[in-house]
Amino acid sequence: MTPKPQSVVVGVLRVARGRADGVGYFGGNSQAFLSSLAPLLAFPLVGTLLGLMTDGALQSLSDFVMYLCALLTPAVVSYELARWWGRGELWLRFATAFNWCEWILPIVGCLLMVPISVAMGAGLDAQTAGLILVGCLAVYGLWLHWFLARHALSLPGLKAALLVFIVSLASIVVVAGPRFIAMHVS
Repeated sequence: MTPKPQSVVVGVLRVARGRADGVGYFGGNSQAFLSSLAPLLAFPLVGTLLGLMTDGALQSLSDFVMYLCALLTPAVVSYELARWWGRGELWLRFATAFNWCEWILPIVGCLLMVPISVAMGAGLDAQTAGLILVGCLAVYGLWLHWFLARHALSLPGLKAALLVFIVSLASIVVVAGPRFIAMHVS
């Protein structure tokens, strides 16, 4: 992969459109990875600080810890898979690109809202519109993660799909598992 000047915005836009060379715009070192985490932590951290004043310390801090676990699960699981498949040296670029490319999902959601709003104006009910929006975002998100695994880790298509499946499953378990347990313990 030819090194490119690091430009996160260019990389995100190229990856979002399915351009494999977009991966080359992300750094592949620990500083680049930490920089990709910073904006993903900034908003929840501010929310936690505000929550400390309104919701109480225990609720706010436990919500932040849950968010932190959910945020780091893809990185931890993908690292272990990349290392196991002999792609550990490529993992930092993958994880950095993965984090930065998460920002494209809300933008895609906003873009999808335009035709969905038109369809709602033509009579589509809100519940169906919501299902269409979530379904489209889920399909695009899975494709985006597969694309990144395929090109940033240089994995064959099936291994990239397996990585996405395992990372997604682990993320669901980390997010939903404690809530499921709490519902059944009470």
